[in-house]
Amino acid sequence: MDVEKYLYLINFEFSERFGEFKKILLEQNKICNLTSVCDDKGVFYKHFFDSIAGEFLFPNGAHVVEIGSGGGFPSIPLKIIREDLIFDLIESTGKKCTYLKQVVDKLGLNCVQVLNIRAEDGARDKNLREKFDISCARAVARLNTLAEYCMPFVKVGGSFIAYKGDCYDEIKEAERAVKILGGEISQVLTYDLPENCGKRTLVNIKKVKSTPLIYPRGRGLERKKPL
Repeated sequence: MDVEKYLYLINFEFSERFGEFKKILLEQNKICNLTSVCDDKGVFYKHFFDSIAGEFLFPNGAHVVEIGSGGGFPSIPLKIIREDLIFDLIESTGKKCTYLKQVVDKLGLNCVQVLNIRAEDGARDKNLREKFDISCARAVARLNTLAEYCMPFVKVGGSFIAYKGDCYDEIKEAERAVKILGGEISQVLTYDLPENCGKRTLVNIKKVKSTPLIYPRGRGLERKKPL
């Protein structure tokens, strides 16, 4: 990981856009409960830096679906530095969708669509199921549950990229689910955020075959009874 490159992108090349994003995030956080991390250092490293740390895993021009967008991480920071990426942001909470649309509009981000739907409903939509090069998510659920939400959106040959913390146990726990859903874990990349802001993991799961149509199961079973 090129730490100096990412620090430069946030601090200098795209500093104005990141500054505006931070302003909107903290203002709307009072209404939408978007993040518990509100200090300058935390937002800079735990949100902005962490989000763009995985950008090298996203192919040029990739069509990306983000599940449980919430505050817009990693999607918005990635889009700020990678205009080539196309994003569909799936978020079930209306207030958070309004916030995300405001961010997209204020920052002038092109090719970003905000969808106010549940992930399990979107995954059954023929216009969304197995239509994306990449599915990504950050801090939404444990990996076995998250895989069931995310894998159905990915076309065969694409990837599901999970942004996690220190998650060795989760990875072992999710191996069966990943296989059932048509994937295989191809990369597990760990790194430390600068200034002792925590350990992070990127889990890159390749889609090697179609996800069986019964998944996601819905009715909350993804969380209640993980694969």
